[in-house]
Amino acid sequence: MPGIAGIFSKNPKADRSALLTQMLAATLHEPFYKSGSHTDQQLGMAIGWTTHPGSFTDCLPVWNETKDICLVLAGEDFTDQSEIDRLRAKGHSFAGGDAGYLVHLYEDDPAAFFRKLNGWFSGLLIDLRERKAILFNDRYALRRIYVHENEDALYFASEAKALLRALPLLRQLDERGIGELVGCGCALQNRTIFKGISLLPGASRWTFRPARPIERETYFKLDEWERQPRLSADDYYARLRENFPHILRRYFRGKNALGMSLTGGLDGRMIMAWAPSAPGELPCYTFGGSYRDCTDVVAARKVASACNQPHQVIPINGGFIGNFPKLVERAVYLSDGAMDVTGSVELYANQIAREIAPMRMTGNYGSEILRRNVAFKPRRLNESLFAPEFMKQVRNGAATYEAEKQCRRLSFITFKQVPWHHCSRLAVEQSQLTMRSPFLDNDLLELTYQAPPDVAASKGPSLQLIAEGNPAIGKIPTDRGLMHGPLPVAGRANHLYQEFTFRAEYAYDYGMPQWLAKIDHAFAPLHLEKLFLGRHKFYHFRVWYRDKLPNYLKEMLLDPRTRNRSYLQGANLEQMVKNHIAGTHNYTTEIHQVLGCELIHRTLLEQ
Repeated sequence: MPGIAGIFSKNPKADRSALLTQMLAATLHEPFYKSGSHTDQQLGMAIGWTTHPGSFTDCLPVWNETKDICLVLAGEDFTDQSEIDRLRAKGHSFAGGDAGYLVHLYEDDPAAFFRKLNGWFSGLLIDLRERKAILFNDRYALRRIYVHENEDALYFASEAKALLRALPLLRQLDERGIGELVGCGCALQNRTIFKGISLLPGASRWTFRPARPIERETYFKLDEWERQPRLSADDYYARLRENFPHILRRYFRGKNALGMSLTGGLDGRMIMAWAPSAPGELPCYTFGGSYRDCTDVVAARKVASACNQPHQVIPINGGFIGNFPKLVERAVYLSDGAMDVTGSVELYANQIAREIAPMRMTGNYGSEILRRNVAFKPRRLNESLFAPEFMKQVRNGAATYEAEKQCRRLSFITFKQVPWHHCSRLAVEQSQLTMRSPFLDNDLLELTYQAPPDVAASKGPSLQLIAEGNPAIGKIPTDRGLMHGPLPVAGRANHLYQEFTFRAEYAYDYGMPQWLAKIDHAFAPLHLEKLFLGRHKFYHFRVWYRDKLPNYLKEMLLDPRTRNRSYLQGANLEQMVKNHIAGTHNYTTEIHQVLGCELIHRTLLEQ
């Protein structure tokens, strides 16, 4: 995905330009990317960047008028428009719609600059007046910075593959990190899956000066939000009702066209109910499957119609299946191994979405922030698949997870779940287009920390906000049959039906127990999956692995290279693959795990 890569040399006379070129080349994933670089021999610094054309950062590097302050940024900032207007009023000159105002924001108040930033970003600020450079990131660390330090230099990049390309000695798995990836779905804390590579902590401000130690500081402390007093339910909703439309307008700025990614849930329709878009100017789309129009498609189509906006379906169909081998390899590579096999679906869909609009608005993170949804936890593993020594690392990961969860639920979600779990999918999405969501806005998050306990996990405020923003949307049932106000008898019946079909689909897909797999196999000619699948989900890997991708699975997972990995029990893997393809068992999750790990070896470590 577009980002930055750089080197701070401990020997300012050393020429690091060739290494920087290698690092940058590893991140140029698409022909439409734009890139550049800047070096400063006196500071011992080299920095490079990639960006989407027309995006917020398609103006790099950003200099002030006197050419003594420079900014290189990855991501976006959503500083309030009033603050930007204030800078203009003070005589600062900059173009609109991009990152050009940020150096002037720093000039205006260097001490407060990083706290004023609002968004998902990482960057490097060069202040020649004080002969220093500052590496920084957003307070959630959602825009990752991978870091490696040795006796020669500190290397940093938005993508681990940039470090792996330039420094071959780093191409080794970290046992603890890979154990956490398999057991929890992601590496925890500030670890990665690569030995010698760590992550820049959230809200970091690392200052580099020639011949001096790095000053590692933090510009934001979580307890600033946690110490706030709780509001009453009425006061909290009043504040939410007042602030959400104002916050939302920040996310509709920009030069590029914006499209709305709609599902059948609450958060996308919260945006639609208050979107500052004229009829017909906000193209909407929904990812759909091949069996039928899923509930996401049905509901989203109605929401878009109620807002007088166009809507279309992006189908995950034969075009995806035919290109699955390339897509899955590329998704693992783009996410630095952090995204599982389902990233292939995200890559395929977002490639098509970019043709609709190069920026994508989404309701992502809404259920997590507004309703405290914990989206990941340690997995139940088939231990016969893995070597006993490796399972120790998996169990250690589960213990780490439980220890980290002993904090305020919203803090776990915002400052642990978001950077550890959600960043992988974002990396795949951002490789194709610019992703935006208002639900990680600093002002909104500060407010949600004041929600009273009885409201914090409730859907009530979201449903009410939708109904007040657009009453027509408020009357449209969600994908789970919910709407604002008391549900009539028919509405309650629909809600129960949707809940039943949701659980039934899971039981017939990922969650199919082995006894049911045997029954399903006996009735295979009837294709019973057509009765259950596609009502809520648009991808179905259990059936795809069995019916559409068996040759690929055998080629990848029965290969001696895979079977002989030290953390696997190869004979058991072979039996699982054969039984799944035969249809007598369900090993979808196990296949996901092994295939993802194998692609890490082949795309990131061995090539």
